[in-house]
Amino acid sequence: MTPIVDLAGKRGLVVGIANGHSIAAGCATAFRQAGAELALTYLNDKALPFIRPVADGLGTALLLPCDVRIPGQLEAVFDRIGQEWGRLDFLLHSIAFAPREDLHASVVDCSAEGFAMAMDVSCHSFIRMAKLAAPLMTEGGSLMTVSFYGADRVVENYNLMGPVKAALESSVRYMAADLAPRRIRAFAISAGAIRTRAASGIDRFDDLLDRVRARTPAGRLVGIEDVGRIAAFLASEAAAPMSGSVVHADNGAHTVA
Repeated sequence: MTPIVDLAGKRGLVVGIANGHSIAAGCATAFRQAGAELALTYLNDKALPFIRPVADGLGTALLLPCDVRIPGQLEAVFDRIGQEWGRLDFLLHSIAFAPREDLHASVVDCSAEGFAMAMDVSCHSFIRMAKLAAPLMTEGGSLMTVSFYGADRVVENYNLMGPVKAALESSVRYMAADLAPRRIRAFAISAGAIRTRAASGIDRFDDLLDRVRARTPAGRLVGIEDVGRIAAFLASEAAAPMSGSVVHADNGAHTVA
């Protein structure tokens, strides 16, 4: 397959692969097809068997543990990248979490602790990563995160993740402004509804898929490979004028009332 962009010589970090069906896996595949060298993370030893085949298939240079809730683990990832590579060209953040009982509750009924955890893991971790990545992006770079249409509009059963993703998208705009003098750009990819392990935690997710498919102009859901091609473009210099943007990868679902 001919890549749509050339990332040869670029080095990137992908955080958030759960298995080969993850959005992050689709993005990592596109990065690799475009010629980039990759570092990947895995949540814990239990998750490693699901991620190892992806890493091996991509010829990943570095496979590192990273649970952003454990003090020091995120910093250790960037320390290792600094030691092994000395620089970083792009970063994909594709992690989100909320306690099940809070995710399944209405916004007004979710707990303060659950909301805070969802915001910390799903949003503030991207800000932390940007701070750690910036010193390694000596020639500029690209910071990307994954969002969803529920940041803009109320999506049934998306609940507290709507406000959390809205904060994530707002953070992208402020980060893009903060880091512009260093030629570091920031983007949010608003992916369409995709059947992933993370999405399975949303109540009645199959119904959501059916609704999204019905309202999408082409009547077709987006796939992880579609999102991956967008991410590969955003990792390239060609996307620099778009810094701070929320880029929709949903086959037009967000355009339909």
